[in-house]
Amino acid sequence: MIGRTRAVTAVALSFALALPVVAASTASAAPQPSALSAAATPADVAATPLQLPRPTGEYGVGSSVFHLVDRSRADPWKAGAGARELMLTLHYPAARPAPGRTAPYATTEETGLLVKGLGIEAAVPAAQLSATGTHSRPDARPARGSHPLVVLSPGFSVSRYTLTNLAEDLASRGYVVASLDHAYESFGISVPGGRTLTCLACDAVGDGGVSGSVVTATRAKDVSFVLDRLTGRHPIWRYADMIDKRRIGMAGHSIGGASAAATMLADRRVGAGINMDGAFWDTLPSAGLGGRPFMMLGTDQHRPGGADKTWDQTWPTLGGWKRWLTVAGSEHFTFSDSPAIEEHFGLPQPPLPARRAIDITRTYVAAFFDEHLRGIPQPVLAGPTAGNPEVRFESP
Repeated sequence: MIGRTRAVTAVALSFALALPVVAASTASAAPQPSALSAAATPADVAATPLQLPRPTGEYGVGSSVFHLVDRSRADPWKAGAGARELMLTLHYPAARPAPGRTAPYATTEETGLLVKGLGIEAAVPAAQLSATGTHSRPDARPARGSHPLVVLSPGFSVSRYTLTNLAEDLASRGYVVASLDHAYESFGISVPGGRTLTCLACDAVGDGGVSGSVVTATRAKDVSFVLDRLTGRHPIWRYADMIDKRRIGMAGHSIGGASAAATMLADRRVGAGINMDGAFWDTLPSAGLGGRPFMMLGTDQHRPGGADKTWDQTWPTLGGWKRWLTVAGSEHFTFSDSPAIEEHFGLPQPPLPARRAIDITRTYVAAFFDEHLRGIPQPVLAGPTAGNPEVRFESP
């Protein structure tokens, strides 16, 4: 199991930094992208469940979960699958609900596969991680009005629930947020019928040398299919009329961030995008993204001239509004729920404190979409600010 874990970790890192894919025999020498992917030793397990940070917006948060099947195409990772499956969680602005049960974070089977895949099961019991407290109410009554839609795509081998704190915060600020799990691209996804889809893509990429561009192209089609099902003539969601079809954005972590650019190339409906610390696997055309705004938000390794040359190569082709931001003291999983998980379970943490990591990600992602989907100028995007000294505006 250790050899496989190291191999998958190396593949995940290759998607963050555009490094060559390495086999299990050499993966142990690869740098680790996060404490969540480093082998952990037994630790004192926290006595109480983790509670995600409270959302900062004015709305309550509702959530609904959907299983979608795209029968127009075969799944690229599983021969004979017959159709592409997706799991979708919608977080949305809700009328302030009365106290009651909150939505589950993940199934114990999903978190068990995650902690085993990352080699941290000794420090992070699956049952405790799945019991993480959220702030959304299942199928809560929605807030009135028309709201922008933001799609979130997770990093390679991890699942949509690892972006829950960001999804809930955006929903509390007035966004409908569609978080996707892409079949066979994470350690484990629970789907209806008692089935679990595991990471076949991890084996395909690690052993067969499949390019990351296959992943981004597949995810772009996934997103377009979801947009059809949310904004088309016969939407799957009963509250779909609260989505403003003219204001759609996308953000992703790691290869999910690269997929935001790939999706924008393929689908003009997505008007703004964010790549959070992912290597680009697609070369943009000379016209770039057609003038649509794009932001790159990453670690020090993604500074100009850093380990990942794809950011240097992509930057000149982004012809519209653009920002290249790096965050001092961050690491690859800073832009997910990882900081809260690492802190709660006593895992090694990067120099950037967990609370600051979460606040910075929420602040800059929300500001970007406020400016480009709502037309509200955001001073925090104009340049460095005293309140966020960790954030560096790169100007290559």
